Amino acid sequence: MSESGHSQPGMYGPGRRRRRRRDREPGLPGQNLSGPGREREYVPRERRDGSEETPGPLLQKTPIILAKPPGERSKSSQVSAPNAPPPEKPIVLIKVREEGKPGPPADGAVPPPGPGPGAKLEKEGQRPTQPVYQIQNRGMGSAAPISSVDPVIGQTKLLPPEKMKHSIKLVDDQMSWCDSAMEYLRDQTDMLVVGVIGLQGCGKSSIMSLLSANTPEEDPRSYVFRAQSQEIKERGGNQSSGIDFFITQERVIFLDTQPILSPSILDHLINNDRKLPPEYNLPHTYVEMQSLQIAAFLLTVCHVVIVVQDWFTDLSLCRFLQTAEMLKPSTPSASSHESSGSSCSDEGSEYYPHIVFLQNKARREEFCPRNLKKMHMMIDKLMMHSHLKYKGTLSMLDCNIFPGLGRAYLDTEVNLFLLPVLENEGDDALTRAGSSAAPLFSLLPGYRGHPSFSSLMTKLRSQVLAMSRCQLSHTILTEKNWFHYAARIWDGVKKSTALLEYSRLLS
Repeated sequence: MSESGHSQPGMYGPGRRRRRRRDREPGLPGQNLSGPGREREYVPRERRDGSEETPGPLLQKTPIILAKPPGERSKSSQVSAPNAPPPEKPIVLIKVREEGKPGPPADGAVPPPGPGPGAKLEKEGQRPTQPVYQIQNRGMGSAAPISSVDPVIGQTKLLPPEKMKHSIKLVDDQMSWCDSAMEYLRDQTDMLVVGVIGLQGCGKSSIMSLLSANTPEEDPRSYVFRAQSQEIKERGGNQSSGIDFFITQERVIFLDTQPILSPSILDHLINNDRKLPPEYNLPHTYVEMQSLQIAAFLLTVCHVVIVVQDWFTDLSLCRFLQTAEMLKPSTPSASSHESSGSSCSDEGSEYYPHIVFLQNKARREEFCPRNLKKMHMMIDKLMMHSHLKYKGTLSMLDCNIFPGLGRAYLDTEVNLFLLPVLENEGDDALTRAGSSAAPLFSLLPGYRGHPSFSSLMTKLRSQVLAMSRCQLSHTILTEKNWFHYAARIWDGVKKSTALLEYSRLLS
């Protein structure tokens, strides 16, 4: 009993009270962190969090707000971390109000701040929810909206080039290169280049027009390559001069040339007293060198070269073709670049096109199988030493022109095709039948010995356009690259030392 009596005044005596005050004072070494004094120290925080006040007879202290204002908060963060980057300023997106309509702000957009501390707090705490691409170029000017792109401009970029209605000049009558064909070309590699050479009046322009864009039923005056008119034929003149250019929608380039060894061009030089280049002394030498330059140019830049003749056979034309092959500028092919150690003198190290001998205005006797075989043998003997691809790519026997003949009938079949005279079939049938013929025979066409001109031209066109498109240079050329390549070849042909030496030998 005495022990409990002595302990009771000690529990509530002044000594215990002083000890409790010392426990509440901060910084004492005997401080109890889990005591009741520690709980009373964090009462303001519990009040701020919304918790209830702990009951007790203790005196309430004034709550201390530990949160700082937003302006002082950023300053204190800069003092505590001076090297830290400044906080990013919020982005306020304001939707432009349409005319006459007070449109509400977009969803998620922050309204414009007003005067007062509430707007500032909302500005600091709100984050924009707009897509990043709308605010990516901030400070560098606003990007153009997608709706501002004109759909007509976008469609014109996908349209094909303008369709040609007539031929244009690639090389003029002064033997100068022209750049007007560049606007019709595209950046694609699937193209075929077809050129033609022949004597005057053999029908080069008409054949190239029928191969490219016209039909035999059309008026010759509407051909893309202008043919000789009746007036020019009567005075012995030539219609074409230089090199004419035409490209079809199927991306086939046709090159029509002036007649080679033309007497009308020579007559024009002599009678008009035209000044010759200083490297040529005689007019006939200049005319022959012009022809060789054009032929050598076609043998370098064309996939197919059509040699047109209107009677079989002209030995001077074959000699001219062999001379042009000899003076042709050297054009390395892809095989010479891929294979190391190959010399330029080897066969295949230079490019050689396909050669097609076209017998225009052929007579009925020339369609005889026996005469056809003789013609093939003659061309094969004349071109046996040539590197030009003159056989193996075109055949009249495969076109069902001679139904009873097979491939074994011709031992060596060259690229030879026959075309009859272009004439009116209806008038010709009545003339052959005669006025005294029976009514039955007047309804049938007369015997020709060969198919019609239209059917033969269709078969020729299908075979020419189906020929292999060999690589012209060591790189694959697009249409525009071909144009620049052809311009360099033409400039090299005009300055060729081999052609100049040959012209000195002629004079």
